[in-house]
Amino acid sequence: MFPVKQPWLCKALGCYDCCVRCLGAVPYASLAATLLCYAGVALFCAGGHQALTHTDTLVQMHFARTLQDYMVLADFIKYFQYVIYGLASFFFLYGILLLAEGFYTTSAVKQTFGEFRSTQCSRCLSLTFIVVTFVLAVIWLVVFVFAAIPVYFLYNMAETCHAVNILSETTTSLSQHGWVCVDARQFGLLPWSATPGKVCGMTMANICKTPEFYVTYDFYIAAFAGAGITLLALVLYIVATTYNYAVLRFLGRKGIRC
Repeated sequence: MFPVKQPWLCKALGCYDCCVRCLGAVPYASLAATLLCYAGVALFCAGGHQALTHTDTLVQMHFARTLQDYMVLADFIKYFQYVIYGLASFFFLYGILLLAEGFYTTSAVKQTFGEFRSTQCSRCLSLTFIVVTFVLAVIWLVVFVFAAIPVYFLYNMAETCHAVNILSETTTSLSQHGWVCVDARQFGLLPWSATPGKVCGMTMANICKTPEFYVTYDFYIAAFAGAGITLLALVLYIVATTYNYAVLRFLGRKGIRC
């Protein structure tokens, strides 16, 4: 969209100068943050949704015998998948708003176009975006930390399976590797009353060889990476928006109408 409402301005400046003037008003930081935000949220939502679905299957097959043993986890998976749908919609709309706000503040700071003016109301709106984005960044930092838990659990399980495979090659005694276990209850994934709640020895090694295990592991890594990318995008939003807001406040105190 070309923000100049005066068609005579393009004719007076020439095509090249007008294009340079238009490109100068592009908020590249906000644009990069928007692309990162969309990529990160898409990766987190898609990977997280599929990972939770495969987790439900793994728990039913190997870690819990009855529905009561993993009822809390099953409810969490079901409701969090709905939360993922809401996150995708929210960040799609919020990214558009932040990008539009970036176009406005960048044009006002650079004084590129005459109709983009900074007022007290607009500065309050920019400050509101800064505060909301900061709160979202803090919340997303918590999401990023919690997204690391299943990655760590599956990584620990994969390494334990590797140790079991080494022991099985060096000894034929079941007592040497039968005690090597991974307990899902220790990670808070299942209640302590769940049975068996853990897998040991060659049973665990066989689970690690299934495609279901590696697919789940890969999806959780994708979700973890998506959470990190989204957090980076929100931080970039905060930096760009705060800089523009600070410049507008400084010019306002100097008596410059921008």
